[in-house]
Amino acid sequence: MEQIHWVRRRWQQLVAADSGRGQYSAPAALPTKSSPVLHNTQLLTGKRRTVIARHGRHKQEYHSISKGCQGNSIRTTKYSLLSFIPMNLFQQFHRVANLYFLFLVMLNWIPVVEAFQKEITMIPLVVVLIVIAIKDALEDYRRYRFDQKVNNNIVTVYSGKRQMYVDQRWQDVHVGDFVRLSCNEIIPADMLLLYSSDPHGVCYIETANLDGETNLKQRQVVRDLPRQGSELTPENFHSRIECENPNNDLSRFRGFMEYPSKARVGLHNNNLLLRSCTIRNTETVIGIVVYAGHETKAMKNNNGPRYKRSKLERRLNVDVLWSVVLLVIMCLTAAIGHGLWLRNLKDTSFLIPDTTSPALSGFYLFWTMIIVLQVLIPISLYVSIEIVKLCQIFFIQNDVDFYNEYMDSRIQCRALNITEDLGQIQYVFSDKTGTLTENKMVFRRCTIAGVEYPHEENARRLEVYKEDEAMGCSHTLKSRASAKSLSCKSLSCNRSSVSLHTLTGHSEGEESPSPTLPQHSAFSSPMEKDIVPDPFLVQKLNCLSSPLFLLRDASMELTYIVDFFMALAICNTVVVSSPNQPRHVVEVPEVSRTPLKSLEDIKMLFQRFGLPRFSTLSPPHTTESPRSFTRRLFSRGKAASFTPSPSPTPTKLGTEPDGEPNLEDGDQGYEEEGEHGSWKDELIYEAESPDEAALVHAARAYRCTLQGRSLERLLVELPGMGSLAVRLLHILPFDSTRKRMSVVVRHPLTNQVVVYTKGADSVIMDLAESPKGAEQSDGRQGHIREQTQKHLDNYAREGLRTLCIAKKVLEEEEYDIWLKRHAFAETSIENREELLLESAQRLETNLTLLGATGIVDRLQEEVPETIEALQRAGVKVWVLTGDKQETAINIACACKLLRTTDQLLTANCDSKEACKALLLELRTEVERGEAAEGTSGFTLVVDGHTLDFALQEDLKGDFLELSRRCRAVVCCRSTPLQKSHVVQLVRDQLRVMTLAIGDGANDVSMIQVADVGIGISGQEGMQAVMSSDFAISRFKHLRKLLLVHGHWCYTRLANMILYFFYKNVMYVNLLFWYQFFCGFSGSVMTNSWVLIFFNLLFTSAPPLLYGILDKDVSADTLIKLPELYKSGQNSKAYLPSTFWLTMLDALYQSLVLLLPLIYCDFLIFGQAYAGSDADMLSFGSPINASALLIILLHQVIESRTLTWLHVLVLVGSALFYFSFTLVFSVVCVTCSPPTNPLGVDKLQMSQPLFYGVCALTTVLALLPRFLFHALRNSISPSDTLKAALMDQLNPDNYCRRMQHWNQTQAQSKARGLIINVEDLDIKIPDFILPKELKECRAATGSVLS
Repeated sequence: MEQIHWVRRRWQQLVAADSGRGQYSAPAALPTKSSPVLHNTQLLTGKRRTVIARHGRHKQEYHSISKGCQGNSIRTTKYSLLSFIPMNLFQQFHRVANLYFLFLVMLNWIPVVEAFQKEITMIPLVVVLIVIAIKDALEDYRRYRFDQKVNNNIVTVYSGKRQMYVDQRWQDVHVGDFVRLSCNEIIPADMLLLYSSDPHGVCYIETANLDGETNLKQRQVVRDLPRQGSELTPENFHSRIECENPNNDLSRFRGFMEYPSKARVGLHNNNLLLRSCTIRNTETVIGIVVYAGHETKAMKNNNGPRYKRSKLERRLNVDVLWSVVLLVIMCLTAAIGHGLWLRNLKDTSFLIPDTTSPALSGFYLFWTMIIVLQVLIPISLYVSIEIVKLCQIFFIQNDVDFYNEYMDSRIQCRALNITEDLGQIQYVFSDKTGTLTENKMVFRRCTIAGVEYPHEENARRLEVYKEDEAMGCSHTLKSRASAKSLSCKSLSCNRSSVSLHTLTGHSEGEESPSPTLPQHSAFSSPMEKDIVPDPFLVQKLNCLSSPLFLLRDASMELTYIVDFFMALAICNTVVVSSPNQPRHVVEVPEVSRTPLKSLEDIKMLFQRFGLPRFSTLSPPHTTESPRSFTRRLFSRGKAASFTPSPSPTPTKLGTEPDGEPNLEDGDQGYEEEGEHGSWKDELIYEAESPDEAALVHAARAYRCTLQGRSLERLLVELPGMGSLAVRLLHILPFDSTRKRMSVVVRHPLTNQVVVYTKGADSVIMDLAESPKGAEQSDGRQGHIREQTQKHLDNYAREGLRTLCIAKKVLEEEEYDIWLKRHAFAETSIENREELLLESAQRLETNLTLLGATGIVDRLQEEVPETIEALQRAGVKVWVLTGDKQETAINIACACKLLRTTDQLLTANCDSKEACKALLLELRTEVERGEAAEGTSGFTLVVDGHTLDFALQEDLKGDFLELSRRCRAVVCCRSTPLQKSHVVQLVRDQLRVMTLAIGDGANDVSMIQVADVGIGISGQEGMQAVMSSDFAISRFKHLRKLLLVHGHWCYTRLANMILYFFYKNVMYVNLLFWYQFFCGFSGSVMTNSWVLIFFNLLFTSAPPLLYGILDKDVSADTLIKLPELYKSGQNSKAYLPSTFWLTMLDALYQSLVLLLPLIYCDFLIFGQAYAGSDADMLSFGSPINASALLIILLHQVIESRTLTWLHVLVLVGSALFYFSFTLVFSVVCVTCSPPTNPLGVDKLQMSQPLFYGVCALTTVLALLPRFLFHALRNSISPSDTLKAALMDQLNPDNYCRRMQHWNQTQAQSKARGLIINVEDLDIKIPDFILPKELKECRAATGSVLS
């Protein structure tokens, strides 16, 4: 009982001391460690970190505690000078191909199976290892230079020896150090905030370097530290900090600080300053380092580029295994043949006597043939693929069409090895807000107390608004991706902010922006700010000074209106900055006033002011700017600017000490504004979300202006009342569970505790119960709810985003009870988030509904065209959004995802059984529609509740079958987890290539689950970008990324891989067929140097050029004919059948090459080798030359593009071979023992018959492939070939064909059918330069228009 009384007494002391200390209020003294009741909640479970001051009286304990803590030096390099060679070799030999060739090198050192010189066998492996090592070294050196730049930055750290703050490098900072930072300095390590020069203990940080968000975040000094009157003295800091071990959760920090008195105070995320963030608006802050270096949360999230295995690479690995099988079959055949040949050999006089049995000799030969035929396994293919992919990424990143001039950003390729997957996408899952739309929320209309205000003039403004005019302002927005920090000289800050590309890894050569440029303010374009008020609502506000205000109904409606705009102005976390210093927060003056207890007092206040009515104006002319119209509309009703009396006696705002209105001050205020303009019109709002900014700007349009913010107060200007200081008691922030946020304030007029809440309509409408009171009030609330719901439905049908606004007035006793529980939740160490959630839900009940807002979020440019192009390309587009069903359907129609000819299927179920029955019913309806003629397609719309049932194990099959038959699917009211589950379900069950695209943190899960994840660097930070494989700035870029670069990357890489297999198998077969003429002895008909260099040097450059520059269709044609993308979806360039046909072609070419040469040699040398001077090198010389010519000309036949660069490489490869063999045969005497190539190639190349044989075999080998292509392209040309032929049309024919295509496509839309490219009648005219082809683009127009 004593314990219970003790706890009760402590909470009573808390409430008595200050019942509303602010949003982070806490007890004056917390329970001590020995408190048995709270002891269990104050301990951190699991592993934790203890931090004490480095230069305090606990130095010995510090050294023992900090042994496991890392320093602040970062090292993103993989290697050092000493470790580079061993570590790089270790990593490279993780590849199976490298291990395989290392095994061959070691095998060749065994004398009984030795095939070549030991050194020669090592050459391919050594060359591959060296090339990759050089690439890794260059990349690591770039990281090293960046690390040095970061580690050598200077910061002010407290020195225990000198008893003062000194400059140190970042790398010399340790856990437990006290760091002092000034405005615009970047935080060097994760620090616990102990001191701020702000009198309220608040610090503002900008997290652009961390997550790309430019709006300011507020951080708070650890509670119950001494008041911020003087700077913290490190020598007097003897507290102990216990916190969780380093982790990568940016939004969570748990721990407690234990004072010398053993009292403990909880620590949370608002007390932590994260590395890479920038100090803003605060002159000085001091913190103690808790995580340093690689233990900081920023570095824990720095995972670097993402590595995935592409679909083509998985197919390649299967074919490599087939090559291994083929190699084993060849070697077994040779081993068995060698054993049989030895057993049947009668005359062995030419053999060295050997006691080895034929069986054992065959076993030895098996391993010898493994060495001889090693090139069948393409070791150089893996290196070539890496080089080609790097070049493809280079071309993608430097495509000027992906450059966003407004954001100064371009595409980012974060995954280096899945470029070809972009050409095989079958399903696209897209977020809506910020992905399909601008995420620039603009207030459109509202409903208050059941009355709808359409804001028609505001709608006309949005229709005619040209945002290009806004881009002419002085604000400059730099790339979020580059994470540049603009330095602003405010307060006493003289240091410039240096951007640390901790996460992006951009080059350090980029110049910093000019310090004189103002920082961009998020969500504050003129389109978002210049809202035109509704005249009818203005007339309502005119009634404040009208006799009608005395009527109860009129006064109650005005009360709703005032509360509505009050909620819009203060129910947020918006930071207000001054105009002359954009990053300097406007402080709230300490203003006290006599509270007004009743509505009559409020009415008397307006009447005593004697303010005239608002002007009733006609709608403004279109030539008048929205802001000037707003000023004119409120010109006569402008509130006076009052100055608080310097007298310590509390007075009403705008009155003299005797209580009389000070109208003279008001007149002066008007004149000042009319002559010079009001600085309030230039206030800068920095919001965490575009919704918040839109509502604050809307309230400001009605002169309900948020003028300043501090920790405990808000300064708000209301029409007719001037500036009011609103005491802020608590902020209950938005979370995805509650789907709402609330502020608890003490009303400036009535002194009552009021809760203002805004949130999703589905939540607020359920919480808006009738207040306790008269039946009249109950009836009024019922009417308001009914009318508001109708208006919400209308808003949703218009595609507007809706938010409901509500309030709740608390009795003092009710507030005291809630405050006790909430204070307990705030000070808890364990389960703090859960307790705060429960506390917020307990308060947000029985709300009084005030009204709702409709916010327009415009589609991005070219979104309908992009979606239509993707659908024509055979890509199914799903939209996964958290919006209402009506809003989602409206957006789907606007972006052409839902066509007018589509049949709309909706699934809204309340139970699992109903969901199962509905899915079966809808599936039956779809099957009937597919059987009927003329049906365009079906679009399925599923809400989040139904999606929960559909994703369950026993229903997901039915859901998947239904959705697979639909042309498009829209999932509304879906959670982030549901999004990822939908993507995973489609990917795994249908075995298709999926792409997920989003812009916010709620899209991260589905981006990571998809085969290809794309983040949009938009208005919601960089969380999606940092989790993505590719990052773009606009949704429209997806069209070219997939249809052009995806198509090119896939076809180029697939064709190059097939070509690699072809040339390797073709050359290896020559060696294999030769074994039939040499007793399966493992001999080769060429010297070992040429054999090794044939694939490594002579034929290595052309495939690279083939994979990098080959272009089957131009970019313009691929954009205009999206149907060409289907070839990549179906993997037509690289099918299993294509692989085996390539193998058969290589087999044929090797036979055609070898047999005629054998016949020709018989003709030349009469009796073959018996009794002649012809040797096997003379026999092999024309074989090598012919094989080289066949392989090079084979690529010419397969290439779709031939430029001077192709000719240069192909001719250069041939000349390189002939030059090398000639020089080798002239100067090399003992280079290839036991054979002697001296003069062999020189003699062969001097004979005309040598060239005749090479020409004959080349023609015979390539003739079937040439004829096959000619017949196929003439009889049944592919869509790709037809499109390529369109590129060769002269301008007149090109325009005519494209116009014909437009007409057929329009007819197909009307019929709901899809017309194939094969419907076009394309002839092959003479080739003309592509430049001339592009001149008719304006005449033809876009295919998608």
